Amino acid sequence: MFRTIREQIDTIFREDPAARNVIEILFCYPGFHAILLHRLAHRLYKAGFTTLARLVSQLSRSLTGIEIHPGAQIGRRFFIDHGMGVVIGETAIVGDDCLLYQGVTLGGTGKEKGKRHPTLGNNVVIGSGAKVLGNITIGNHVRIGAGSVVLKSVPDHSTVVGVPGRIVRSRLDNEEVLEHAKLPDPEGQAIEQLAQRVEQLETIVRELSQKLSQSGGGSDAASA
Repeated sequence: MFRTIREQIDTIFREDPAARNVIEILFCYPGFHAILLHRLAHRLYKAGFTTLARLVSQLSRSLTGIEIHPGAQIGRRFFIDHGMGVVIGETAIVGDDCLLYQGVTLGGTGKEKGKRHPTLGNNVVIGSGAKVLGNITIGNHVRIGAGSVVLKSVPDHSTVVGVPGRIVRSRLDNEEVLEHAKLPDPEGQAIEQLAQRVEQLETIVRELSQKLSQSGGGSDAASA
C-alpha cells in the first residue's frame, strides 16, 4: 500500500508542475484521493463485496467529483489532473502511465452487456472534456485533443482531434506532451478549402460572364 502511495505521489510530481510538496498532494489533490479510493473499491469488487465497493465509489465521487466504477481496471502511475467531472465506466481498462484531464468520459454507447467501455493502452493522454465511448481500443502513446469525441479504435502513436475524432497525426515525432496550440483543426481546414474552392468558382464564372458579354456586344455591332 505504501509503495502504491509513494508511486502515485511521484507520478503527480512528474506530471503536474504546480505540485510543490507531499503535504499539498495528500490533502489538496482530488485525483490522488480518487485513485487510492478506487484501488480499495476495486479490491472489494473483485472479492465479491460489490455493494460495499459501490459505496466506497460513491463516497469517492462525493468527495472528489470523480466517478470511477469499482469494476474498472486502472494501471500503474495513473494521474487525473484536476479531475472534476471525470467518469470511468465499469468495463473500462486503463493502461500504465495514462493522464486524464477534467471532464473526460470513458463511457459506453448504450445498454449492451459485456465489455462496453474503452480500453486504453500505455502512455495515453486525453484532453479536458473529451469523450471516448464504446468497446474500442486506444493504442499506446495516443494523444486525444480537448473536446474530442472518439467512437472508433485508434492505433498506436496517433493524435486524435474533432467531433467525431479524426486521426491528424500517425506518429508523435517523439512528443510526450499534448500541445493543443500545435494541433491541426480538420474542420477548419475543410471550411478553408471550401472557401478557396468557392472563390475559384466565382472567378471562373466572372471570366465566363465577361467573355459572353464581350462576344454578345460584338455581334450586335456587326448586325447594326
